[in-house]
Amino acid sequence: MAKNRSESKLDTVIGPDTTIKGDIRIAGSLRLDGQVEGKIDAGETFLAGPKSFLKGELHCRDAVIAGRVEADVFAKETVELQTGSQVFGNINCKGLIIQKDSFFEGSCSMSKGQEDVAQSG
Repeated sequence: MAKNRSESKLDTVIGPDTTIKGDIRIAGSLRLDGQVEGKIDAGETFLAGPKSFLKGELHCRDAVIAGRVEADVFAKETVELQTGSQVFGNINCKGLIIQKDSFFEGSCSMSKGQEDVAQSG
């Protein structure tokens, strides 16, 4: 996954001094270093920096989380919880990577992608 992240471009950055209340929809990738309260729908990779905070819901292709997330996470591919991350919510993805000293409270559903979630519902 590291190779794909370095090759993909970063479309949108929400800076550390930014707070957004509301839903965000982005066709490409998003890096969050600030705070968002609402639903994020990123068509590609979602990156959450170490001081970031998300409360709501997250939909993306891949997620790399180093900050605090109080949300259910729906990823078509992989979710990576980096050292120091805190996730309070359920995760649905194909692959889950949890690094040492990260915190995860919730359940995880592993599937072949969001298509399987739609078929089972």
